[in-house]
Amino acid sequence: MKTKLLLGLTAIAALTALAACGSKSSADTFSASTESPTAAMSGMAMGAPAKTGKGVGEVTTIDTAAGTVTIKHEAIPAVGWPAMTMTFKANPLSLLTGLKVGEKIAFDVSVNGSDAEVTKIQPE
Repeated sequence: MKTKLLLGLTAIAALTALAACGSKSSADTFSASTESPTAAMSGMAMGAPAKTGKGVGEVTTIDTAAGTVTIKHEAIPAVGWPAMTMTFKANPLSLLTGLKVGEKIAFDVSVNGSDAEVTKIQPE
């Protein structure tokens, strides 16, 4: 019985050692790089150009103090978004002038990472 247990434990240890030989840890991967993982990730985000698209929707909230507008919009395929309700920065702020909650609009959007700006608004 002891012999079987010893053979089983030896086999498990050998398999574990073999599995570890062929893999690199994430620490090994990053230590070979000349830049830190944080620097590499920020470079990817910074170098990506903004995506732009056109959407249609309905204004649900206007916050002139924050310079934002919340729009319940249809899908915007150009930026890869499904239909949803979200808050956008208004650029320029004058886009919010005369805008009304409940108004149906067409709008242009610019998306850079997690930042989304409405750059043009027209009543539908």
